[in-house]
This record gives sequence, structure tokens and C-alpha cells, in this order.
Amino acid sequence: MIEHKPTQNQRILDYIDKYGGITQREADDYLAITRLPSRIFDLRDRGYNIVSEWVNGNNRFGEPVRVKRYRFADEEDGERSNENAE
Repeated sequence: MIEHKPTQNQRILDYIDKYGGITQREADDYLAITRLPSRIFDLRDRGYNIVSEWVNGNNRFGEPVRVKRYRFADEEDGERSNENAE
């Protein structure tokens, strides 16, 4: 029996569902996805309403940085996803 592994896009959607958003570092550390903006582009192209925002954080050396965090749009932003999206 062949077991189907979730795609990178599906892993991103699941992560955002569970944690409310995702940054590049989280995608790399927890999902082994190194090109998050490309996958977000794909998801938006499929109809998912994903917005980005700058957030303050620290890099792995403890230095302050600003990073993009991607999340589903909320009521204030509009609909979360297209009904026809996969």
C-alpha cells in the first residue's frame, strides 16, 4: 500500500491552521521548507487568502530582526480561503 505524504503546500496550510501563522524560520526548522515565499505564491494562486505582516523577533544568535509572518486573512482582511481551493 502506497502512503501519500502531504505536499509542502499542505504542510504549510496545516501549520498555519494549527499555529495561526508561519515564518521562514519555522518553515525551515519544522517543515523542511526552504522557499516559503514561493509556496505562499502557489497557495495564493490556488485561491487561498494569505496575508503577510512584518513581526519583530530574534535570529538564532539572539539579535533583533524583522521577519515576514504569513497567516490566513481574518474577517477584517476578508475571506480566509477560496471555496474552490484544494
